Amino acid sequence: MSTTQSERLRGLLEPLVSAKELDLEEIEVSRAGRRRVLRVVVDSEDGVELDTCAELSRVIADTLDATDAMGEGEYVLEVSSPGADRPLTEHRHYVRATGRLAKLTLADGGELVARVLGVDDEGLDLEVPGVKGRKPTARRIAFDEIARARVEIEFNRKDKKEEEA
Repeated sequence: MSTTQSERLRGLLEPLVSAKELDLEEIEVSRAGRRRVLRVVVDSEDGVELDTCAELSRVIADTLDATDAMGEGEYVLEVSSPGADRPLTEHRHYVRATGRLAKLTLADGGELVARVLGVDDEGLDLEVPGVKGRKPTARRIAFDEIARARVEIEFNRKDKKEEEA
């Protein structure tokens, strides 16, 4: 997708996404045979429900059909939330990961799996799980020490809503 098309689509879609109180995370146009696929990824502090994606998809489709932003020819529109394995790249991603286990690849080449306890403008406060019965330890990591990060999926972790009940 050209930068001009990307900027135009972002300018067109951002107000629609914001109106649903969501963040526009990603826009991607790719080819699937003779058709093009427009993927729009949205997120929010509380996640994104399927009904919200469906409503937003209808609004985006109507808007795109009323403009020439996608040019001539057929395209498929996909509106979704980011997957659980999405990289943490923005400050808001780390904030949303508070309380979750994250795998960090450090700039020095090391790796660390820890629970995100807090986030500020400079970095993360983490709880590193103890090994072999030892207690967890606190650790502070600056953002410039992180090369890559993503949330680790925990199958036995209780949901916030379950804990509050």
